[in-house]
Amino acid sequence: MSTVPPAGPRVRRAEVTDAAALARMRELMLREMDKADVEDTAWLAVAEEWYARRLLDRRGFAAFVMDDPELGVVSSAVGACVERAPEPGNLTGLRGHVSNISTDPRRRGRGHARACLNALLAWFRDETGAHMLDLNATEHGMGLYLSAGFAAPRYPALQLWVERPVLDHGI
Repeated sequence: MSTVPPAGPRVRRAEVTDAAALARMRELMLREMDKADVEDTAWLAVAEEWYARRLLDRRGFAAFVMDDPELGVVSSAVGACVERAPEPGNLTGLRGHVSNISTDPRRRGRGHARACLNALLAWFRDETGAHMLDLNATEHGMGLYLSAGFAAPRYPALQLWVERPVLDHGI
């Protein structure tokens, strides 16, 4: 007589049907970073459409999620390949960008983010030609990223937000 182990949380590659869950996980992350306006929810529909489109590109984009039997998707890690000009040691110029590592507060401290990140790193290693990965870390996630081998870049990244007139995107 065989026994089936109880269904518990598991990591899997996200599918198009997970687009809404990925948008929700992004909202959670951005709220904790004080970047998401709790009153403005129109961007969530745009984000969901974006994820649905990007998840169709199985060679250059991947997301891994942790399923919880009670809550559904409770953690995520997203990665994309970015083409840059070739350079010594990287003739393809292909790099990876890691983003949207987020865990539902009700399931934190259980290794879910680490499991999703490890699955994403395996995808980059085994299924892409990306030689270098980058990410933007919050203070909360820094320990996880350092333990996974990420380090501060030799040349710090800088940003510039270009001022543009507000456009109506039909939202």
